[in-house]
Amino acid sequence: MRIAVVGSGYVGLVAGACFADMGHEVILVDNDHRKLVALRNGKVPIHEKFLPELMARHRGQRLTFSDDLHEAVRQSSVIFVAVGTPPTESGEADLSYVESVAREISGAIDSYKIVVEKSTVPVYTSEWVRKIILRNGTDAELFDVASNPEFLREGTAVTDFLFADRIVIGCDSERAAEALREIYQPLTSGSYYQRADAIPQPDRAVIPAPIIVTSSKSAELIKHASNAFLAMKISFINAVASVCESVGANVHQVVHGVGTDSRIGPRFLNPGIGYGGSCFPKDVMAFRAVAKESGYEFRLLDEVMRINEEQRQRFLRKVRSALWTLRGKHLGVLGLAFKGGTDDIRESPALFIVQALLQEGCSITVYDPAAMERAEEALRPRQTNANIKFANSVYEAAHGVDALLILTEWEEFANLDFNRLRGELKYPIVIDGRNLYDPDVMAAQGFTYYSVGRAASHPDGVPAAALRNANNKK
Repeated sequence: MRIAVVGSGYVGLVAGACFADMGHEVILVDNDHRKLVALRNGKVPIHEKFLPELMARHRGQRLTFSDDLHEAVRQSSVIFVAVGTPPTESGEADLSYVESVAREISGAIDSYKIVVEKSTVPVYTSEWVRKIILRNGTDAELFDVASNPEFLREGTAVTDFLFADRIVIGCDSERAAEALREIYQPLTSGSYYQRADAIPQPDRAVIPAPIIVTSSKSAELIKHASNAFLAMKISFINAVASVCESVGANVHQVVHGVGTDSRIGPRFLNPGIGYGGSCFPKDVMAFRAVAKESGYEFRLLDEVMRINEEQRQRFLRKVRSALWTLRGKHLGVLGLAFKGGTDDIRESPALFIVQALLQEGCSITVYDPAAMERAEEALRPRQTNANIKFANSVYEAAHGVDALLILTEWEEFANLDFNRLRGELKYPIVIDGRNLYDPDVMAAQGFTYYSVGRAASHPDGVPAAALRNANNKK
C-alpha cells in the first residue's frame, strides 16, 4: 500500500522505516527542511538499534522524504499522523500540531483516504480530527479517521514495532478496519518473519503479532492507560524500595518474590531513580487531565507522579549521606539518557540529578555512550566549563573523583573492570541509582557501595564467602 507518515520525529521515523521494511511504499512528510536534507543524505537523527540498517535499505526506494503534505496525501491511501503532542502547563496534551495537520490534509483529499492517529492523543481526538476535516469542506464519504497507538520503547523501538506484543487499531467503520488489517498483514500472517532479511527476533516475541480491533475511543484510552499502568509499577516498586531501606530488607529479593507471581510479572519492577523520557511523564499527566475533564479525580496518578519526583530527591539525599557535604566535591557520573539504549534526555532523571548536584556546588565529569551531544546542549549554557566536563570513557569520568554515580542502566556500565575503576577513583565510593551490581561483590572488591532498596556495603568485615564469589566472578 502507499502510506504517508506525517512527522519525522521518533515515532514517525521508526514507523516509516518499519512500514517500508514490511513492503509498503512510504512517503515521510516533514516541514523541517534541514531535517529532510539530513534524512535524504542518510543521516539518522536518533540513536535506535536497527534503524540505520532499515534507513539504508529503503531510503530513496520504498522510503522517500517530502515537505509537500498535499501531494503526499494525494499519492497515499492511508495517512498516519505522528506529530508531537507536548504537555501544556496544565498537563493536558497540546493538540495544535494535530489540528494543523488535519486542516492541511482536508484540502488534499480527492479520493477515499484513512487518516490515522499515530501520535499519543487523549480520547475524543479522532472525533475532533473528523470535525476539523469536515469543517474544511471535505465530503464525509471520502475519508475515515482511525486510531493506531504505538507501544514503542526507546532503544528497542524497531523490534517493538515489527515484533509487537499487540497491534491495536481503533476504527468506527469496517472499511477503515479492513485497510489497516491489510497494512499489518505481513506481521499478523507471519509472512514477514519468514524472510531471510527480517530484523532478528527478540526474546519473548509473540509470532504472529496479535491484532486487536476496537472503537477509536477505546484505542485512544488503551495507549494512555497502558503507559499510566507501567509508570505505576515503577513508582510502586520504588516506594517498596524505600520501605526496604528503612527496615533492612533487600528489594531485589522482594522483587523476585513478587514478580514470580504470574498475575504480576517481573517486568517494570526495577527500583531506581524514577521514570523519565518523552512518554511516561507526559502521558500520565495527560491521562490524569482527561480523567479530570471527564469528572473523575484520578488520585492514584497523583501519587504515581509524587513518588517519581520524590525518588530523585531520595537519591540526592543518598549522595549527601555518603559524602556528608556536597559543595566542592568532584563527582563522576555515568549516564545522562533517561534509560539505556537511547540518546533521549527528555525528562531524564539522570539529567535532573546532575543539574541538582551542580547547583549544590559540585564539579562533575560525565559520560554517556550516546547522549553526550544532546546533554551538552542542555547543560553547557547554564554552567561554566569548570563545573562540568564531558569524558570520552567510563574510566576518564571516574578519574580522581570523590565518588562515582551510576544514573543510566547502559550494559557497558554493568561490566566494569573493578581493578581499573578502583585505581581511577580518588575514593572507592560507588553510588548506584540503577542497582547494576551485587553489594557483597562490590564490598569484596574494595568499594563502598550504595544502591536503591538495599543496605550499603563496605569493604570492612566482608564475609569470606562473598570474597570467594567475587573472585570467581572476576
